[in-house]
Amino acid sequence: MAGGNAIRGTRVGAGPMGESERGESAPRRRVSYYCSNGHEVKPSFALEAEEPETWDCPRCGLPAGRDSQEPPAPPRNEPYKTHLAYVKERRSDSDGEAILEEALAKLRQQRGE
Repeated sequence: MAGGNAIRGTRVGAGPMGESERGESAPRRRVSYYCSNGHEVKPSFALEAEEPETWDCPRCGLPAGRDSQEPPAPPRNEPYKTHLAYVKERRSDSDGEAILEEALAKLRQQRGE
């Protein structure tokens, strides 16, 4: 037998801990949430706590709602947009050409052309 150390490999406070040591737990209720993939999540809440409208499904990450027949729709993933794409949303081609001409005229003036 090796050493005779009875608590080898344990941490402080790792022993059995019952309600006598940590106090009584608050009364709880379980609430069912359903995601669009058909998963059911049942988190528990304190009786006096207000449960949220949606809950993230731990299996797929989609939002889950209280109604099993109509779960929340998956969020839309917007594709990555470049800075140029955002600029093109705000300005028309004629606006862009006018701004370019103004910038070129300013450069030409600075160079003395």
